[in-house]
Amino acid sequence: MNTHLMEARPSLVPDGCAATSTIDDLEDAVSVFVRARPSLINIACAILGNAGEAEDVLQEVWLRLQGTDRTAVHSPPALLRTITVRVAINVLQSARRRREYCATPWLPESPDPDVTPDAVAERQDAVERAVALLLETLTPRQRAAFILREGFGYPYDRIAGLLHLSVVNSRQQVTRAQQRLRAQRRRQSVDSVTHRRFVQAFLAAAQTGDMARLEQVLLGDVAQPTSR
Repeated sequence: MNTHLMEARPSLVPDGCAATSTIDDLEDAVSVFVRARPSLINIACAILGNAGEAEDVLQEVWLRLQGTDRTAVHSPPALLRTITVRVAINVLQSARRRREYCATPWLPESPDPDVTPDAVAERQDAVERAVALLLETLTPRQRAAFILREGFGYPYDRIAGLLHLSVVNSRQQVTRAQQRLRAQRRRQSVDSVTHRRFVQAFLAAAQTGDMARLEQVLLGDVAQPTSR
């Protein structure tokens, strides 16, 4: 493998700025990418707040680097940082769009204040039915993990911290919730007071971003002696 990039030192150009080697071939690109990887991970994590998603971003960065005209690149580290920032922001914006416009069948999209009263009523009804299904079908931990992840895009490490679980266990809770919902295995009846409390907390989070209230309701439910 060509290792001249790993051994090279920046040389000074007339204006006093350091010149950076180009990455003419793929082996040089690999070397530069590997050396830059720790800083790129830090950038992606800072934007996304999630190590797993940051790793996905770096895979995309590497694919884009391979498709770049590397003979025209004079500062590979700067290029990699720029690509990382752009990809991470795209992922962040995409996640927000999914939460706003592409909700799961069990978590309806957030109400839009500009729609007609009839549409608002329909969405209110959809939220009430969805919450009833979640309450009847899922255990408290499954419900909390599912709503926070699928409804509001919480990273798994944040869910794990709230529920006092490992990240692996948090993922399992979401997976089990999805399986139960697909199977429509209703496990219990729900009283109207509990249902109304969850609906109000969900709508407050969706409409105003009041996540503290939703977290309080979900975690209070988990803390009940009957939660599993």
